[in-house]
Amino acid sequence: MTKLKSLFRSQNMTEGNPLAVMLRFSLPLLIGNIAQLLYNTVNAIIVGNLVGPNALSSVSVSTPIQNIFFTFFMTVGTGVSIVVAQYFGAKDREKVSLSVGNAITLALIATLSISLIGVPLAGSLLRLNKVNATILPDARTYLMIMFAGAIGVGFYNILSGILRGLGDSVFPLRVLVGTSLLNIGLVYLFVGVFELGVAGAAIATVTAQTLSAAVCLYKIMRMKSVLDLNRDVLRPRKYMVWHILRIGLPSGVQQVILGSSAFIVNGLVNGILVLDANRLVSDTIFVSAAAAFTQTDAIANLPSQAFSMGGSTFAGQNIGAGRLDRVKQGFKIISVMCLAMSAIIFTVIYIWGGELIKLFVKADDPDYGKIVEWGKWIQRIYVYTYIEMAILQPASGVLRGAGDTMPVMWITIFCTVVLRIPMAWLWVTQSGDQSMGGNASGIYWSMVICFGIAAALSLGYYLSGRWKRKILVRSPTTGDAE
Repeated sequence: MTKLKSLFRSQNMTEGNPLAVMLRFSLPLLIGNIAQLLYNTVNAIIVGNLVGPNALSSVSVSTPIQNIFFTFFMTVGTGVSIVVAQYFGAKDREKVSLSVGNAITLALIATLSISLIGVPLAGSLLRLNKVNATILPDARTYLMIMFAGAIGVGFYNILSGILRGLGDSVFPLRVLVGTSLLNIGLVYLFVGVFELGVAGAAIATVTAQTLSAAVCLYKIMRMKSVLDLNRDVLRPRKYMVWHILRIGLPSGVQQVILGSSAFIVNGLVNGILVLDANRLVSDTIFVSAAAAFTQTDAIANLPSQAFSMGGSTFAGQNIGAGRLDRVKQGFKIISVMCLAMSAIIFTVIYIWGGELIKLFVKADDPDYGKIVEWGKWIQRIYVYTYIEMAILQPASGVLRGAGDTMPVMWITIFCTVVLRIPMAWLWVTQSGDQSMGGNASGIYWSMVICFGIAAALSLGYYLSGRWKRKILVRSPTTGDAE
């Protein structure tokens, strides 16, 4: 039991064997990410099986819009985790406290703003994305509830970012496992017993995530040996807000770009028509298949995301301590782990991916076979991105940890907007049967091509060493930060 506890604990990542340190931090983070994913995955499985494929599609088409609005939390969460990690590595208690307090204040302002803006705009945003009239009412209900509960989603992302910066990946894990189990129970209660449909799934998710945020806040308030959380540190300091936003804003813009790109491309997905089992044209089968695929894709990306987040904290703490030699070691370790996991995931998805699609489709649905068939077809194209992500994520993780997030943002804009959107649009609209919405393969092959370019550019920038100029904390080894 002692060895198990030592594996999952807060840690100073500037000391010890880099591989062991990375595994101790990243494994709980991976498990925590899996638990967090259970929110949406369990919703999708229960809604898809108990309510039907149209309800599943309603949840799926709402996700890109949520991501665009909730990007600020990614911005602050990324920024504060890196700022905290570098100051923690430098053992600067005052700056750690100020960065935490200012992040909490920013979160409060943002959550209230998103609720006030997002709720009344939900229906208009869905119509703008050409959401089918059949699923629009449920999608609007789901989106409005998620916007109303923005405080839970936002605060959890920011508070867990603070804990990651302090080297604590185990407490968020414990919280997420507990609240994920609560979420499962609530979804079954609201959807299966009370028959509230997608509204019940949204209420369950908001309730569970709000509880997660409250528990994380309580934990941080009790970490008096590491930081001071009081009224004074909650008062915004211009320079600290600037540090958090300077580092986090590019990541936030990156997420907005990704979300906006997905929003636009979803318009292409929503326009694809396929034949059902009776050879009749259907405008919902492909959308349902894409929705089921999105859930399996989220699962497949978890290992690379966890190792990348672990790499950011590892790099941040060691940069704060002036240990650039350990940063390079960490990059090599993350790369090997990501490539190994991606090779396994590639094999599993390519051979058995259809079995995962079936989890999200109601077995007695008349279009069950067609939805699974199209979902598997999408997987067979998209699966190549998992190898590309194993190259992209380690480089991006180190760059974030160094505070050099602008290049990652520009690479994302170039690949997902300048390249992918026109490529996908031309591929879909200029080839295939236009009476059926065009060539659907272009939606996914364009992503494979653009992810490959993004991976090459990110790796090239890391190898150039220019990220060392953006270090926040001064030390004799790293020199003066800009």
